[in-house]
Amino acid sequence: MPTLLMIESWLQSTGLSLPPLLRSLGHEYVLVTRDPRVYALPGGGTHPVLAHAAEVVVAETNDDDVVVGAARDVADRHDIHGVLTTCDYYLPTVAVVAEALGLPGSPADALRTATNKHLVRAAVARAGLPDVPHAVAATWEEARAAAGALGYPVVVKPVDLNSGTAVRRVSGEAGLADAFAEVTAPERNTRDQPLARLALLERVLDGPEYSVEAVTRHGVTTVLGITAKSVTEVSRPVAGGADAVGYVESGHDFPAPLDPATRTAITDHVTRVLGAVGYTHGISHTEVRLTTEGPRLVELNPRQGGGYIFELVRLVTGYDPLRVLTDLALGREPAADAPSAGSAAVRFLLAPEDGFLSEITGSGTLADDARVVAHDLPRPGAVLRAADNNDRIGHVVVADRDGDRASDWADEIMAGLTLEVRHDVPLPARS
Repeated sequence: MPTLLMIESWLQSTGLSLPPLLRSLGHEYVLVTRDPRVYALPGGGTHPVLAHAAEVVVAETNDDDVVVGAARDVADRHDIHGVLTTCDYYLPTVAVVAEALGLPGSPADALRTATNKHLVRAAVARAGLPDVPHAVAATWEEARAAAGALGYPVVVKPVDLNSGTAVRRVSGEAGLADAFAEVTAPERNTRDQPLARLALLERVLDGPEYSVEAVTRHGVTTVLGITAKSVTEVSRPVAGGADAVGYVESGHDFPAPLDPATRTAITDHVTRVLGAVGYTHGISHTEVRLTTEGPRLVELNPRQGGGYIFELVRLVTGYDPLRVLTDLALGREPAADAPSAGSAAVRFLLAPEDGFLSEITGSGTLADDARVVAHDLPRPGAVLRAADNNDRIGHVVVADRDGDRASDWADEIMAGLTLEVRHDVPLPARS
């Protein structure tokens, strides 16, 4: 039985799905974590990442030397065949451990680049690829000067966070000051890793957003498909009465309805970006905007797509990205099952305002709707208007077994749901 080393995990989505998948494939894994208490489930019970582990090893996973030592100790007790994680923050650590144990993986330097947005931009520039005008700022003076040079509006984002956290579009100095403070104030991420506290400023990209789901092995990239992404803009007041705009991904459609020439332009650009950062082995989820001048990079993620994109890909292509992740970690050619749908889509529930969610009308038919593959709706309780992807409160996955109607069906189903939000209950403060 192949044994894998898992270094930390996400709590939701892929973090919930990978452990039982590994078991179903006949694989064991040893979890290495700095704190098992991180994996507490909201409703109690044991998180799958702990429940399915053959062994849980507690070690300081934020220190590469310590985690390599722990990995060597585990390898003395188990015949380790591969190293993996679902958590972005530990992808460079996985690469370091894979190198130390002589196991499959991309170079650690490539992962350090790929998980830092400003380093990706620098690699793209060195490769001579077309890119969005941008600048990196460590101080308020640098940020103000950069925004003036780029021209408002600009997008401001942290270089080393994910899920749309603290990504803001601002139209003037008041909004820029608020966004810069939000990006640079936190000293550590949710896994207690130090943050660079750098702001990446980019000129605003227009055009529809897509993501390319791909597999790279032996330096050769194969595209599994392209996802069309629905992005909702959310405004928030800042000092001086100005507004900043954030982005929340509200839905995904797979495959994206694109003509062959556009599809080729997008996939070719993403393949060149992956080559620019030196990514030679692994799964990737690369977001682009299709501008009037061609595709431009939004963000490179050297992992499977979140937000249930991995499930859409599985339904339509037969390739389960989490199984692909596993096969690559084991040094195997990724395997696929027969596709079960012609198209698939996911839509997310977003609270329209802060309040107390008392009920969701129209949800009673979801369990019996043959078009619905899966759904997760929130229980009554406090909700906050979404500021980033972490604030999504539920989802519905829809599939068309034979055709391309999944997107339309998903929109129809969501239109039948109404969130009843009350304002007479005290709410927790937003962290």
